[in-house]
Amino acid sequence: MIFDVGKAEWRMPRKEQSRLESFAIGERVRVVIVRVEKASKGPQVVVSRAAPELVQHLFQTEVPEIYDGTVVIRAIAREAGERTKIAVMSKDKDVDAVGACVGMKGMRVQSIIRELRGEKIDIIEYHEDAVTFAEKALQPAKVSRVTVVDSGEKHLEVVVDDSQLSLAIGKKGQNVRLAAKLLGWKIDIKSEEEKRQEVEQQMSALVGQAATPLDSVPGLGEGLVEKLNAAGITSVEALADMTPEQLEAIEGIGPKTVEKISLAVNNYFLSLEGGQGTATPEAESGEGAAAEVTAENAGAETFDVAAQAESVEEAPAEASSETTEASAETQSEEGSEASEGETSPEEAEQTVADEQKEQ
Repeated sequence: MIFDVGKAEWRMPRKEQSRLESFAIGERVRVVIVRVEKASKGPQVVVSRAAPELVQHLFQTEVPEIYDGTVVIRAIAREAGERTKIAVMSKDKDVDAVGACVGMKGMRVQSIIRELRGEKIDIIEYHEDAVTFAEKALQPAKVSRVTVVDSGEKHLEVVVDDSQLSLAIGKKGQNVRLAAKLLGWKIDIKSEEEKRQEVEQQMSALVGQAATPLDSVPGLGEGLVEKLNAAGITSVEALADMTPEQLEAIEGIGPKTVEKISLAVNNYFLSLEGGQGTATPEAESGEGAAAEVTAENAGAETFDVAAQAESVEEAPAEASSETTEASAETQSEEGSEASEGETSPEEAEQTVADEQKEQ
């Protein structure tokens, strides 16, 4: 498109035009000078109606507060013919920057929209805080929360309600794209459901990394580890959460094996908490030897006690036998004495007969 400015002609390439605009020959048009190019026929001036500076100059013309510097335009993001976002800030606390740009009943901004052939304009209050500014820039969508992912890389994560996701992204991503240009930050928009799933995946990954293989427990043999793995138990944490009944339900594991597993797992966690080394098989064998020695000593002591008890039992038995013999002898002596003192019937009759003869 060529513009006649009297002594010169200005050129406006297709990319510098708004796709919604069309002009008739002889129509007066407002444009901004983009650059001057050198050509063989002389300098050529390139003008544009798609540049953000056009919106800035239109606001300066329509809004007196911007013209006198009371209200300042801090940033503009534009997609010509479709939508523009403009961030304004007031230097006077008594002047509303957004209200000054909109005007009474929207008269000021409406005149600019007519000049731009119906292009939509969002006027946003500027904030130094990137989080607050992002919430304002994504309007009309309602933002749930904004998180700074990396301040150095200027990366933000925005979470919105599921019903607000499409509005926050905009048609073909236009809303979030303009907001990112306005802030100068990279913006990632996620719904509440997407964020929840992401957190669950991160937690699952952390749990997976924290899982300790069963081979780390010295007290578990290779065969026992294979049985547990076959039953779906692949980590020490999962093994520690199982009850004895659940372990006994596994094929090839009985009560004694359950006790062995419990002892091995307890020793493993105690070694982690106390900083002590895990009990080795040699140490276990040493403990077994000590237990055997103790058992033998205990058995010896038991034997001695039993021997003493037998001797004590034999002593009363001997004493009782001696007492029995003594009592038997005494009874025999008494019996003999009694027999000597008593007279038999025959002897008594003979004595009576002798006495009659003498008479």
